Amino acid sequence: MSYVSVNQLTKRFGDNTVFENIEFSIEKGEFITLLGPSGCGKSTLLRSLAGLNPVDDGQIWVNGEEITHQVPQQRGIGMVFQSYALFPNLSVSDNIAFGLKMKSMGKAEIERQVNRVIELVELKGKEQQYPHQLSGGQRQRVALARALVVKPRILLLDEPLSALDAKIRKHLRQQIRDIQTEMNLTTVFVTHDQEEAMIMSDRIFLMNRGEIVQAGSPEQIYTQPANEFVAGFMGHYNLIDADSAHALFNVTTPHKVAIRPESIYVQEPGRQYGSHISAPQRGTIKRHQLLGNVIRYQVEVAQNELTVDLLNRSSERLMPVGSELNLLFNLNEMQPVRA
Repeated sequence: MSYVSVNQLTKRFGDNTVFENIEFSIEKGEFITLLGPSGCGKSTLLRSLAGLNPVDDGQIWVNGEEITHQVPQQRGIGMVFQSYALFPNLSVSDNIAFGLKMKSMGKAEIERQVNRVIELVELKGKEQQYPHQLSGGQRQRVALARALVVKPRILLLDEPLSALDAKIRKHLRQQIRDIQTEMNLTTVFVTHDQEEAMIMSDRIFLMNRGEIVQAGSPEQIYTQPANEFVAGFMGHYNLIDADSAHALFNVTTPHKVAIRPESIYVQEPGRQYGSHISAPQRGTIKRHQLLGNVIRYQVEVAQNELTVDLLNRSSERLMPVGSELNLLFNLNEMQPVRA
């Protein structure tokens, strides 16, 4: 049996069904990300696992124990919120120690455990400061330490990095992943950020309108989208209708076909290409964006506007709007996707 099993889980608020008959399982030590657009039900699902939102139907099992109707304090689950939810009148040490004090743990043991996690989240020297004296990243690490110190069976993270600036966010997501790996801690992380999910996860559960529309490794989700929604949400897939796919590539399918921007190449004179590469298609550049090491072009090909990503090897590679070029498509990386 899996470490976490969710069976036929349903949650409603009045007449609004947030999700219905959700099912999934998680292995011990896995890092799972609930990914999806705002309003898809991912945070409500996370809060249901924590016991903060009672469910209407279904079961939640952890390590062979049903916890569906247990109060949050009995579940052995730690949760970190986007808003930090720190006590403003308590120091860093006292905020972290709060859960241990609720367990009536001895003072010496509390101090030992608090010092251990303070070192783990790199807050040494901040023990006696208060939340208002800390940066956003430091406050988030206090919230993480408070969840870790009670040694939870599962760690739940509800968009904990969304309020932070890009540099701190990158550092903290790596720190969270390192700590999670070191502690072999079963973790469920909520985000709407595709890059974050791709970097941090063992598996991604991609949600839309209260359903898990695809579950798999980051590579599977990115390279094998189950439908148009997944292809549109993950990266910048080009979706080409069936008639255009047949005209351009001699591909016959009742569905649209999806191809990633990096799987489209600009033909280089004199270079030989394999049989998995399409015949050249003439296109005109409509727009371009410089994205650091990538140049993103919008190219019109036979009334289809396609996104093409090329490595930014030098400034000479930037082709001006209106330029014409021959595009080649990697047919091995083109696949039909259902609606």
